[in-house]
Order: sequence, then structure tokens, then C-alpha cells
Amino acid sequence: MFNVATLEELDAAGKLHWPKKSGGMPRLKQYPGDLPGVPLQDVWSDIRPMHNLAAERLGYPTQKPEALLERIIKASSNEGDVVLDPFCGCGTAIAAAQRLNRRWMGIDITHLAIGLIKKRLDDAFGVSVRETYEVFGEPVDLAGAEALAKEDPYQFQWWALSLVGARPLEKKKGADQGIDGRLYFHDEGRGGNTKQIIFSVKAGHVQAAYVRDLRGVIEREKADIGVLISMEPPTKPMIKEAAEAGLYYPPGLADSYPRIQILSIAELLAGKKIDYPRFALDATFKKAPKTRKPAEEQIPLSEADTDEPF
Repeated sequence: MFNVATLEELDAAGKLHWPKKSGGMPRLKQYPGDLPGVPLQDVWSDIRPMHNLAAERLGYPTQKPEALLERIIKASSNEGDVVLDPFCGCGTAIAAAQRLNRRWMGIDITHLAIGLIKKRLDDAFGVSVRETYEVFGEPVDLAGAEALAKEDPYQFQWWALSLVGARPLEKKKGADQGIDGRLYFHDEGRGGNTKQIIFSVKAGHVQAAYVRDLRGVIEREKADIGVLISMEPPTKPMIKEAAEAGLYYPPGLADSYPRIQILSIAELLAGKKIDYPRFALDATFKKAPKTRKPAEEQIPLSEADTDEPF
């Protein structure tokens, strides 16, 4: 509480806000320079850089710390505002905006990034988060997949791999080792060996030779399962070749899984999954941490927000 003399002094200095409606309480105007501490500078050294062992690191080359994006978003927006990231990469700004109750829009040119962002949001907020956003420009039916395959086979490849949660192979365009993606899993507990599934994606006409080639690749790579993702449904010779590859048996169990599997885009869009141990621990991508409290308190942005009542 302030005495009358102090109130008159504050009013003369323009430090009081008088409400327009009669009967309201006057409020004290506070500015950053009046508050204790040092105002935030334009060089921030208190946020740790993203290092190789950071819990939130996903393996994306340009990933930024979430604490950095949280600070930027809090310093420039309020809850309910829209945050736009036109080059969203692995989605750090999107994840931070979601956590801070902002609406958001993210744009990226690659389906690799879009698939990673969707998984990041699932891991951090649960699969129910999918009901809160919509993806534009991603195939949702066979016609859209065919159009993407014709427009850009590499983008089609990344999109197809995202349907099964596989990691695309990092390679230069034109370099083909018979491997388009990998999926890693553990089916012997956390201390067991890491197993892998090799993926080959075919956007055009398919033939039995592709299955034979994939079988040779998984033998060369000592992989446990090979999956051929095709735009077209498999032919009878392809199905026969796949069956001849035999079965994969998880250690210590009587269960078995086809060593070569063929999945069409139509089947994947209909919800069909890879047939491998469902109890297995997926080790393909590092999981984003579960949702947590924001790293810092919200900084008031407007004069009305900073006013203190008497």
C-alpha cells in the first residue's frame, strides 16, 4: 500500500494507470528498467547448445534446443497466438509452441522432416495430438501417392518410409546400394543385440528380380527382415520368391515372421503393418522427451499485463 504523498508523486511521474470506467482501481505501471535483475540481452549464453548426448536430440543436423525456442516464443507471443516456422526441420519450434499453448504453422519442403515432426509430437504429447493439427501436401490416398512418385521419386521414397517408421538411408541421389531405409529393434531385452529391417521402395513397375535383390541385400547386411514397399501390388512370382526366403525366429520364442515381406502403398494406407515382434523395442529414432513444464516463466508483453494493482 502507498500513502497519498507517494501516490501523488507516482501520478505526477506518469506511473499510474487510471481505468476508464469509474470505480476501478488505479494500477502501477512497471517497466523493465524498474524491475530487479538485468534485462535480457541480445546474446544468450545461459542456454546450453545441443550436444550429442542431449536428451532431446533426435539426430537432425540443424536441431536447436527447445529452451531457446521457448524463450523466443514467450518473448514475442501470448497464449493463443500463432507461431509460424517456414523452415521447420525437425519441428523444435512446433513442439515448443504446442507446449506453450500457441497455435502454430510449420512448413518444410521434405517429407523426411514432416514424418519426423509427426513422430516427435506423438512421442512428446501422445498420439491424440494428431487430432489437433492437419498436414497439407501429404498423400492421403493412392492417387496422391502416384502423383508424388511421378513428381519426385525421392520425396515419395521418404514419405513411404515414414508410413512404417523407418529411417531413410542418408545417401546422395543416384547412389543405390539396394537400401532405401532401415528400422532397428530389440527383441532380446535392452541388453540384447540390435536387429534391423532393410527397406527397398519401388515407385514403378515391380518384378520378381526386386525380391531376389532384396534377399541378397539382407544377407549381405546380416539383417533379420527385408521389406519391399511397392506402388503396385506384388505379382505371384514375387510372392513365391518372398516365401522362399524363409522365416525369422526371435531368440527363445516359437513365433516366426516372414524374412521377406512385400507391402503395397494401398495396404499401408489401409493400415497394414510390418510383421515383426510387436513386443520389440523400436530403436530406429531417438524418442522425443514426454511433455514437460516450460523452461521459463512467461514474460509479460503488454502494458496491461505488467500493471500491478494496489
